[in-house]
Amino acid sequence: MRAVIQRVRGASVAVNGETVGAVDDRAAGLLVFLGVGRGDDEAEAEWLSDRIVKLRIFDDERGQMNRTIRESGGGVLVISQFTLFGSLKKGNRPSYHRAAAPAEAVPLYEYFVGRMEALLGKPVGTGRFGAEMRIDACQDGPVTLIVDSRERDF
Repeated sequence: MRAVIQRVRGASVAVNGETVGAVDDRAAGLLVFLGVGRGDDEAEAEWLSDRIVKLRIFDDERGQMNRTIRESGGGVLVISQFTLFGSLKKGNRPSYHRAAAPAEAVPLYEYFVGRMEALLGKPVGTGRFGAEMRIDACQDGPVTLIVDSRERDF
């Protein structure tokens, strides 16, 4: 699994003009673009969700990035993003052969979201898997990180 994580001051996702998920702009939160790769499993979803919840990327009272999403009190919005596994090795049109097919990806995406909700103790906003979505976000910092469960940094 691969995630692009952005610290935000508000984010929303709309499908056909209807907002289906959002992060409130009253507290810093996270916008997580999540890609599921072929062969990913629940163990990778667990590792990645644990990693994201433990990231200390929110400012403390001294302005230092020492707080986690739980400590900041902000929300999380998770958007499925198969294009995170796009490859440009053979030209200018991306190939997505490394991305999991929907039958494999949907259950893992849902498992990841459920795990995030359990770790945070509150609902997590989502888009709609496979839908054309419009995402609006106000990046905070900006702080953007890429985390890949197959390239673990610890």
